[in-house]
Amino acid sequence: MPWEASEHREKLSQHGVTIVVPVYNEENGVEGVMDRLSKLDIGVPIFVIAVNDGSKDRTAEVLGRCAARIPNLRVVTHRKNQGYGAALKTGFTHAHTEVVVITDADGTYPEDKIRDLLDQIDDGAEMAVGSRTGADVNIPLVRKPAKWFLKQLASFLAGTDIPDLNSGLRAFRRELVLKYRPILPQGFSFTTTITLASLTNGHRVEYVPVNYAKRSGSSKIRPIRDTLGFTALIIRTVLYFNPLKVFYPVAFALLLCLCGFLYYDVFIEQNLGDKTVFIFVAFLQVLTVGLLADLIEKKSRL
Repeated sequence: MPWEASEHREKLSQHGVTIVVPVYNEENGVEGVMDRLSKLDIGVPIFVIAVNDGSKDRTAEVLGRCAARIPNLRVVTHRKNQGYGAALKTGFTHAHTEVVVITDADGTYPEDKIRDLLDQIDDGAEMAVGSRTGADVNIPLVRKPAKWFLKQLASFLAGTDIPDLNSGLRAFRRELVLKYRPILPQGFSFTTTITLASLTNGHRVEYVPVNYAKRSGSSKIRPIRDTLGFTALIIRTVLYFNPLKVFYPVAFALLLCLCGFLYYDVFIEQNLGDKTVFIFVAFLQVLTVGLLADLIEKKSRL
């Protein structure tokens, strides 16, 4: 259940915050991120967990050097590359604070905004997202159309505006992630999934505008393949928690087609065609499956 607001709520972050940084082949940018995090003054104890996800460059060497001089840094290593989501799950497993922050190792996110995210958590939010809607946002032009499409699709299916679907800078109540851990993927879609799972289940999610710097090194995102994958993921996740949001629009589209074909058959052809019958059957099947899926989803909550 979402947390209720209270004037007398204890600030969760006052007991300390764990910052999880997934790292894969970031030998050029990770040291600067570790240095900035180690010097961050947010008024509470900070514990940094860097998860080296099977890097093949000099990342392990750089992290080892950082760990030797930064007392609150712990390095966890995957022997093989398992994916962005897998690295985050490992970080959450090793975290012992109630509040966990995630950020990237490429230097694109402003670490000084972490305090603003924690303020939202302390105010009752279960997840606070660093939304890349600030004054200085450097997202490659080739990725903008796909990001706009995915944002619109996710916002429609979730029933609320989502300023940033997959930002890598966010703060969580740790128990929120542990609750949905079984459905969280191993790859880049981790943040997309936890966003949709939270919004479709009534958890309080807040957004803090942040800048987004040009990354150091090359991006791991594959625009076409990942866009198709994210589209399927968005639909699948919403189907999991709110199936009628997907089935109703499909059923409505079929109903419009049915009305068009029926009008043509009755008033022009004056004969009921096979296409009309097929669309009618498809409409009934989609509507029936959608209602059954919704009943199953509601029953699972009892």
